[in-house]
Amino acid sequence: MDRTDQITLLTQGQLDVQGRVAGSSNQALLVSATLDGVTALACYKPEAGERRLWDFPDGLWRREVAAYELDVVLGTDLVPTTIVRDDAPFGVGSLQWWVDDNLEDHYFTLRERGELYDWFADLAAFDVIANNADRKAGHVLYDGKRCWAIDNGLCFHEQEKLRTVIWEYAGLSIEASLLERIERFAGGESANLARLLSPSELAFAQVRAGELVQVAHYPLPNEESDWPPYPWPLI
Repeated sequence: MDRTDQITLLTQGQLDVQGRVAGSSNQALLVSATLDGVTALACYKPEAGERRLWDFPDGLWRREVAAYELDVVLGTDLVPTTIVRDDAPFGVGSLQWWVDDNLEDHYFTLRERGELYDWFADLAAFDVIANNADRKAGHVLYDGKRCWAIDNGLCFHEQEKLRTVIWEYAGLSIEASLLERIERFAGGESANLARLLSPSELAFAQVRAGELVQVAHYPLPNEESDWPPYPWPLI
């Protein structure tokens, strides 16, 4: 099913809760979406089930959707289709197309695969722009054919919070075609992000994109930060 059909199914389908996603820190739920006899699974993250954080405002689901929208703008094809659903069983939240992964692989088991080098290079740049504070190895899923980047709720903070396990690209040059797409976002091409982020959050994301274009290299870990450059746990 292509992205357009996925969006239609997630947006219009009848939702039924199947259970809770094991190990989720917030109330992530597995739901089925059914429309015109077609049923698919999705991950539903309602705002009502979020655990309050000291440094991020309520509504982490908006950042999940914003990460998908940034992915669309950049043309990086990293994040599963993710939409806003305000008539879901437990109220407004994000609804993300379910990735049926093998439950074994993650970034540390996949990073040596040469065919995935470009995908991870795109993800490394994406996380810098999104200011991802929680890119764990387990937030990369492998469905047997390709990878997907999930759990993007801790992104787009105004303060520098980049914490990721993907530092292998630090100091390397960013591929020219990716830089061109990043430059378009830095220059104001933001699609639906303005509906999901505050004006300052969007502005800072575009500033980070502009800085990447200017230096044309992946950043090094910030040694002067009071916070470690890695998330915990790593997986």
